[in-house]
Amino acid sequence: MIKRLGRQPWVLATIGSLLAGYLKLVYHTNRFVVEPEGVHERTEADLPVIVAMWHGQHFMVPFAKPAHWPAKVMISRSADGEVNAIAASKFGLGLIRASGGRNARQIKKRGGMKGFIEALRALKDGYSIAMTADVPKGPSRKSGVGIVQLAKHSGRPILPVAVATSRSIELNSWDKASVNLPFGRGSIAVGEMIWVPGDTEEDALETYRLQVEDGLNAATRRAYELVGRSDG
Repeated sequence: MIKRLGRQPWVLATIGSLLAGYLKLVYHTNRFVVEPEGVHERTEADLPVIVAMWHGQHFMVPFAKPAHWPAKVMISRSADGEVNAIAASKFGLGLIRASGGRNARQIKKRGGMKGFIEALRALKDGYSIAMTADVPKGPSRKSGVGIVQLAKHSGRPILPVAVATSRSIELNSWDKASVNLPFGRGSIAVGEMIWVPGDTEEDALETYRLQVEDGLNAATRRAYELVGRSDG
């Protein structure tokens, strides 16, 4: 009964709204810094971009986006994804309900191909796309190739982004989820853009996948360093 109750739309809507309110509290009660300085202004010329983030480190990423940048976020169709989708909509983000997979069966089940096409259209229409680079459910912090394929076919750059706070609770979950806490310091670290040429052969995509992985890991480490931590 508890499991069924947890999947009721009104329950998910309530949790999603509470999550959005809590994340706003965290953002407004932490003193945030952005590195590198002026990164938003320099990125303007290359919009729209594909914002890459890690699962479990994604909760505060909506606050890394300037309010005037139109954006959509790719979120899975799971119950947890529904909660995240409701919270994201409270921040004014458009939604693409899909996620990737490690094989064709997973991709089909999770709506990956439909989401990929929808993301291509959104980028063409000027929306930046935010998506997790690692594939549910693991391994964590290992980028899939889907985000690289999206960059190749859209011609838009990948922008690694990480957000950290000085106070958080680290969960023992597959994605090493970090629950950010209020009343501390926060940081937004942005990595170098990664461009994937449209004529890149399939067997060469691994090079760019590793660039995404390394770029995100570097941004994550730097975000934690900026708030005085070494456990990112």
